[in-house]
Amino acid sequence: MTRQTAGRGFGLEIRGRNMKGDAMGAEDKIKAAAEKVAGKAKEAVGNVTGNDKLVAEGKADQAKGGIRNTAEDVKDAFKK
Repeated sequence: MTRQTAGRGFGLEIRGRNMKGDAMGAEDKIKAAAEKVAGKAKEAVGNVTGNDKLVAEGKADQAKGGIRNTAEDVKDAFKK
């Protein structure tokens, strides 16, 4: 474990973490959020047009996004 000072009074702790892994976590969270938004849009269009299949697809996409988001939260919990 190394401690470095970045600027005045700010400590940056480096614990041998792979920074690319952190970036991928953020990227996965963004993808999950985008999937949830796309699902909401599909559901809304399905409701307006009376297309039950599109409503179901939208709800499924939202659920997938939620599951992805939960998986990222679990990964983050184990990183700490």
